[in-house]
Amino acid sequence: MVTGPSFEEMLHPQTIDPALRKAALAALTEDPLNPLNLYNITWRDGHNRVYHLVLPPELTGVATAIVVIYGGSFPSGSHKVGAAYSVLLEKQLLGEVDPNAHTLVWPSTGNYGIGGAFIGCRMEYDSIVVLPEEMSQERFDRITSYGAGIIRTAGSESNVKEIYDEVKRLSGGDPKIRVLNQFEVMGNYRFHYHVTGNTLVELAEELRAEGIGAGKISAFVSAMGSAGTIAAGDRLKQVWSDHKIVGLEPIQCPTLYNNGYGAHEIQGIGDKHVTWIHNVFNMDALMAIDDMDALNGLRVLAEDAGRQVLADRFGMDPAAVSQLSQTLGISGICNIIGAIKTAKFYDMNSDDVIVTVATDAMERYGSVMANLRERRGPLDEAAATAIVNGVFHRAGTDWIMEGGRDARERWHNLKYYTWVEQQGKSVAELDAQRDPDWWRGHQAQVAEIDRRLLAQRRG
Repeated sequence: MVTGPSFEEMLHPQTIDPALRKAALAALTEDPLNPLNLYNITWRDGHNRVYHLVLPPELTGVATAIVVIYGGSFPSGSHKVGAAYSVLLEKQLLGEVDPNAHTLVWPSTGNYGIGGAFIGCRMEYDSIVVLPEEMSQERFDRITSYGAGIIRTAGSESNVKEIYDEVKRLSGGDPKIRVLNQFEVMGNYRFHYHVTGNTLVELAEELRAEGIGAGKISAFVSAMGSAGTIAAGDRLKQVWSDHKIVGLEPIQCPTLYNNGYGAHEIQGIGDKHVTWIHNVFNMDALMAIDDMDALNGLRVLAEDAGRQVLADRFGMDPAAVSQLSQTLGISGICNIIGAIKTAKFYDMNSDDVIVTVATDAMERYGSVMANLRERRGPLDEAAATAIVNGVFHRAGTDWIMEGGRDARERWHNLKYYTWVEQQGKSVAELDAQRDPDWWRGHQAQVAEIDRRLLAQRRG
């Protein structure tokens, strides 16, 4: 069976056999469909540097350093490929899936499905991605290019129940189907807890050496889609007890904020349910972000007039503007807005460091930006200036709920309606998540998965 790196090798790619690492790095650009690219699933580049950007204060309007780690340089163009790989690797090592016997189904609203298409087909599985029909065309094109099939369900980003219904239909009618559900399977959690979380612990010291912060990350800010990425905060809080974990969701679909519902346009987040793998008892605050702020913020970077305004009126380095325009997607802008709100809400200063994530990059949203431009006309200088001021500099402290005892209890209780009533979990299983040892037990399984993988390599 085809496999790739261990958790430890994803965290520290320099521990991979040098010849294998060199071949994998060459394949990243020269042969992107080669299974060697499994060994490029890491937050570090070929020089062992973490993929990150320190945002200029000319953009954020705050003195606190806001650092973005970005997933666009991962195979498949998103760090979600790491979660997909970890989920499949664990299932394969435990004997639950076999490429000679099973077809994999990847329920997704985009990037996880793309990652699943990439991973599944590289590991020689037939794969099907189930995702809403209103996602960006670039998502469908990428899935097809990796060799996976597609089933389109009704709705948009927030229509996850329709995905679940289709997956249930598929799995009930074909014994060969194996569902790898990112919202439920703890391999997703483990990838981000161990690989993303520990990468950030190490990045804090690297930033300190560059004169940024004091070797500590004060807050980790992440929107919830599957709630995999935000699991990195669980590791950070173990290192720094006063660390803040801040979750984001759309104002247009404020499920955790006020049991709200609705459609929205921040592709990758906010799905009208609380995921099984989300440790809500560790979340310090919830913030809701307007989807049009995220779209408009990206639009400034997507259009010539916006980039010119950032350089000429706000004094940003043109090279930094150019890099941001290629590195960020819609949810990345959402996360940056959330990080700015976090700095203001917690009165953070220049000694603090806030880290957030760009899940994917601009190349996934050309059709979305073109549609916005067609509907509203091209940006001019005045409109671009208003967006920078309104979306970034004047981001406020509205739509914020702190994670007190009562709030965390409500967030946890919301899991009942999806996971017990609809997805067959028991109340006892749900109640078990109240115990921190339940989460620590899943964290500890990283070592066992690595042990099994190394044993398989030895034959």
